[in-house]
Amino acid sequence: MNEYDPDDYDPEFADPGGKSALRATTKSNPRNQPCPDCGSANRLTPKDVALGYCCNSCADRNENGGY
Repeated sequence: MNEYDPDDYDPEFADPGGKSALRATTKSNPRNQPCPDCGSANRLTPKDVALGYCCNSCADRNENGGY
């Protein structure tokens, strides 16, 4: 069983213990970048972009075969 363990909390993630891989927003890492897949503004941080990520909506769609 994969239960959330508070000892595994990583403040670098926007949703620790959740399904999102996006990074947390900070003063030096604002969510001010567009998604490369859908083009929606302010979906990613500079760290997300550097890691080649897309927004959560696109990631969900991509991981579920386009649905």
